[in-house]
Amino acid sequence: MRMSLSMHAPTTMATTALTALLALAASAFAAEPKDARSAPAARQTPAVGHFKLIDSLDRPQDGYCLDIVGSGPHIRFDLPMTAHNCKPGLYEDEAVSIEANGRIRFPAYNACATVAGLNGRALPGAAVVPRGCGERTPFLDAEALQRFVIHDDGRVELHGSGLCMTAGDQSDSTFDASHRWRSLYMDRCDAIDPARARWHFVAHEGR
Repeated sequence: MRMSLSMHAPTTMATTALTALLALAASAFAAEPKDARSAPAARQTPAVGHFKLIDSLDRPQDGYCLDIVGSGPHIRFDLPMTAHNCKPGLYEDEAVSIEANGRIRFPAYNACATVAGLNGRALPGAAVVPRGCGERTPFLDAEALQRFVIHDDGRVELHGSGLCMTAGDQSDSTFDASHRWRSLYMDRCDAIDPARARWHFVAHEGR
């Protein structure tokens, strides 16, 4: 009988020690911040808003925004983009997000502002067109033509090109007589009129 007790004593002590260790581990897990134990954080969605000229020019009431020609089901991806007076609210043809990789994306269409060029290069006077983000089709490898750098002074340069996005020096009415538009093109950053070539992103409060 004594022998039986002496043989089981080590087992009992080991069980007690194991129980204590499990309790300690459980308390440590409970004390760990919940965020550290959770699944990987969800990818943040970039803010959506207008990409707008800092200077309002001849539209003091609303200014000019980057715009895809057309509206609703009649969006024209085959036409150059324009600087259009900013519409009230946030229409899909003016709703953009600025991505970390330099793309100016229109989320509703998965289209990005693209400088018209060849072999990844553009020339002064090149139009800005809406094309699929990252598009690679015959005669268009859009990767290098969709990368913009927004400088601190508001100039928007096609990366490494010395060309900056600018609005035309004249405006005209659209299909609505109360609206105005200007051409949109790339020009040498050192030769542009700052009033027509300084842009900023304005997040839409409703999103």
